[in-house]
Amino acid sequence: MLNTISPVEAATGIALQQYLTVAAILFTLGAFGIFLNRKNVIIILMSVELMLLAVNVNLVAFSAYLNDLTGQIFALMVLTVAAAEAAIGLAIIVIYHRNRGSIAVDDINSMKG
Repeated sequence: MLNTISPVEAATGIALQQYLTVAAILFTLGAFGIFLNRKNVIIILMSVELMLLAVNVNLVAFSAYLNDLTGQIFALMVLTVAAAEAAIGLAIIVIYHRNRGSIAVDDINSMKG
C-alpha cells in the first residue's frame, strides 16, 4: 500500500487526522457547554458558535486535503450565517434583558406568545 501525503500535510506537517481531532474536541466542548449549562443564554449561544467553528474546521480540512475549494467556500458561507445568527441572537438577548432584567433560560421559557 502506498503512503500518500496530501499537499497540505507536505507543506505544514499536520495530518488530516489532527485537524479532525481538534474539530471533534471543539464540537464536544460546544455540546458540553449546551448540555451542562442550561441557565445562561449567552453561554448557550457561544457553545453553538463553537460547534459551528468545529464544522468549519472540518470543511476546510477536507477541502484542503482533497484539493477542492468547494469546502472552503461553503465554510465562508457558514461563517457569514453564523455571524448573522450571533448578531441577531445577541440583539434579542439585549432587548430581553432591558425589558425583563434577566437572561435566565427559565425566565425566557415563561414568555407568552
